[in-house]
Amino acid sequence: MNPQMLNDLVQKTMPFGKYKGRLIADLPGHYLGWFVREGLPKGELGQLIALAYELDHNNLKALLEPLRQRSL
Repeated sequence: MNPQMLNDLVQKTMPFGKYKGRLIADLPGHYLGWFVREGLPKGELGQLIALAYELDHNNLKALLEPLRQRSL
């Protein structure tokens, strides 16, 4: 993981599905878990979803708050 991936979580949106248009950092845990169980998309999107899942699963989403403030 590189630091840019954390920034991308609070800047990039989900490109498809039920949560299309929502920031990847704001995707609900059950949706992230579904991707982890069923298969992550290939490429950058899959990496970001996996990172968001790890942050959610380990209750570390608060680490993204300073990045959210910078991206405003």
